[in-house]
Amino acid sequence: MSDAAASEAKRALNRLRRSAEKALHELDALERAEAEEFPRETYEAVRAQLAGLLEFTEEEARRLQDKMLHAGGLEPGRVRRTGGG
Repeated sequence: MSDAAASEAKRALNRLRRSAEKALHELDALERAEAEEFPRETYEAVRAQLAGLLEFTEEEARRLQDKMLHAGGLEPGRVRRTGGG
């Protein structure tokens, strides 16, 4: 994977993650605005799908990082991860 392709993949993944986070935030706002007049089960199903999307983005970010480390000659399992993102 070229540096340009890896960079674009990382940007796309971050945009997808932010979109899912924003969608969860908007779903919460909609739920509050609707008070008791909304189908709770439907909202929970959508929330679970968005949580699954967030989990996917985290897994893909790890996979992409490991792929980039491997391409750079490093062993992904031996690199200490920091919380810096």
